[in-house]
Amino acid sequence: MKPILSTSTALFTLMLATPALAEQPNAAPNPQADQSKARKDSSPTIVVTGQLTDFGATKSDTPIVDTARSISIETEEDFEEKGAQSLDDALTYSAGVTAEPFGFSTRGDFAQVRGLDAPEYRDNLQYLFGYYNTTRQDIYTLEQVEVLKGPASVLYGAGSPGGIINVVTKRPYGVTEGEVRFDYGSFDRKQIATDINIAIPGAEDEAQFRFVGLYRDGDTQIDEVSDNKFVLAPALTLRPADGTEVTILANYSDQDSDTAHQFLPVTGTLLPSASGQKIDPYEYMGAPGFNAYDTQSFALTLILEQQLSDAISFEAVGRYVDSQADYRQAWIAFQGNGVPRVDADGNGIWTYYLADNRSEQLAVDARIRGEFNTGPITHELLAGVQAQDVFTDSDTAYVFNGGTLNVFDPQYQNVPSVEQIRQLQTNGPRNYVDTTGYYISDQMSWGALVANAGIRFDNVTNRVQNGTTQKDEATSLSFGLLWRGPAGISPYVSYAESFEPVVGIDTITNEQLLPQEGRQYEAGIKWQPTGVNALVTVSAFDIEVSNLPNPAALVGGNSQQEGKSKVRGVELEANALIGGLRLDGNVSYLDAKDPNGLPLTSISDWQASLFALYNFRGPLRGLSFGGGIRYVGGNESNGISAVDNTLLTYRVDGRTVGDLSLGYDFDRFQLRVTARNVTNEEYYAVCLVRGDCFPGEKRSINGSLTVKF
Repeated sequence: MKPILSTSTALFTLMLATPALAEQPNAAPNPQADQSKARKDSSPTIVVTGQLTDFGATKSDTPIVDTARSISIETEEDFEEKGAQSLDDALTYSAGVTAEPFGFSTRGDFAQVRGLDAPEYRDNLQYLFGYYNTTRQDIYTLEQVEVLKGPASVLYGAGSPGGIINVVTKRPYGVTEGEVRFDYGSFDRKQIATDINIAIPGAEDEAQFRFVGLYRDGDTQIDEVSDNKFVLAPALTLRPADGTEVTILANYSDQDSDTAHQFLPVTGTLLPSASGQKIDPYEYMGAPGFNAYDTQSFALTLILEQQLSDAISFEAVGRYVDSQADYRQAWIAFQGNGVPRVDADGNGIWTYYLADNRSEQLAVDARIRGEFNTGPITHELLAGVQAQDVFTDSDTAYVFNGGTLNVFDPQYQNVPSVEQIRQLQTNGPRNYVDTTGYYISDQMSWGALVANAGIRFDNVTNRVQNGTTQKDEATSLSFGLLWRGPAGISPYVSYAESFEPVVGIDTITNEQLLPQEGRQYEAGIKWQPTGVNALVTVSAFDIEVSNLPNPAALVGGNSQQEGKSKVRGVELEANALIGGLRLDGNVSYLDAKDPNGLPLTSISDWQASLFALYNFRGPLRGLSFGGGIRYVGGNESNGISAVDNTLLTYRVDGRTVGDLSLGYDFDRFQLRVTARNVTNEEYYAVCLVRGDCFPGEKRSINGSLTVKF
């Protein structure tokens, strides 16, 4: 990996040197340290909505009800009670989120927010780089998942205007306790996991250690596709002096699997075959002995919090990640939009693909936080520098005509060896991405009014080894205003911008392609009723993405980047705890159009869900029972047919699926049984005009026994 930017080096030096500031006489005690960082806080606000922190999605601990943005949070308790086994699963009850746009997956999480791709972040730093380079995050290692909706470039730099997904890693806290959890579920899924937290005796506030680990051996709903995983995630928090806190997080993940994305032909799935036969949607279309999706990653994160005075603090998070993936897959070859991939008998040409991928990342975000007053206005000012240096490398081999496979009766014969395909492998050039961003934001409070404004300047360099170098600069703005009105009603408005570099040369102007630009207008109302543990958010938004490829109807354009995409929608999200009854509900409507005015691929217009869980009291204390129902409307994929050059549309129907949850806590033991898609509804998440369909999740039942100590 080439040397990190000089800015990054300076910031890492500052991160390491800053603890010495704690010895200064004016250094104030850290109130968080005084509270021993108790992460298991049971206050009602956490139960209902989750809690934001300075290392959360907004880089602020301002409560959600006082934030002029739409934010959804799923907590560790949510994962367990709703039976989530992946990040995609965890987001299926979040408003405005398309959690499984490509159905059941073992290769990764592909959630989209407000109809657009959403980058993943972990503790404020971007997590994934390049396709298929990083091991999938395991939710057992997380405290919560946060969805910040709309553009977030002021805080995070380059990214999608739909929003970001930030996951919060389990960190040490001030109580010694632990658990061992045993899971067994559908498809012979076996898992053992442990979460142990130790507050060092005699120094409970100064030194805390946490260890999270798991081992999983399991099959999946696709024959021949396994999902085996090994994770080690130790963490250490030290407070060597008043006002100083240092946390070190390590994560090693090793996943041995295959991809559940079988790229099933539309003929025999969405469209009838000539013989009337149907493809089993859970049939394996790979090549046993060849297919694999094996990943390894190591991440080391350093989080520093330094109180400089009563009103000023310094925060920094830095991370190094090294990831590699061995990706091998066979599928029925694509022939062009609208061209059948199989003949009348169901025979298709087998394609083989092999890729040895690697990525490396060094990133840092350092900021100063200050609180002060100007007359009656209270300010919380945040000024920071964010930098990262990333490279990705992929060596690939591709064989188009590797024999035939019958999709109605696969025999998996004459499969070439890995070594044979690897002989055709070509070395791809390394790709380097360097970014540096400078940002400042101010949250101002004046009585019942809360306003925020932010600006950021970014420099992005994309470089191909022994090839071209492209540099982009961008300025991003954000504004928000919220009024804490009577009866817990808080109306708000906000504006935010985003940018995302596009590498290449404009074929019309012969100039460098411009970054895609996004802007969002949002207005909403947040309601936290007095005397009721509940939060309701209603929002309406308008997103425009510009500098997209030309619409098909545009002739004689002055640039190939004259396309615009429009996304408009309304969301309702409600969370409540009424006695022993917990309710989570959401409804969202999305009108998402591409530059041609056609619906965005895989995006449904309507989604709705309701999850209810009751914790019994009295003689049945410890027993909980509940369930949920999820509706996702139909969606479509559009493109130009290679057969007759006309518009081709594939549309899949919507689906309604149900989930169940049953738990019992007694003494140090916890039993829980969950079922997702309990009626075993068969559906396709999307069918693409290139010619493939993606099945959704089958019914899965999981039982767990947790022993606490």
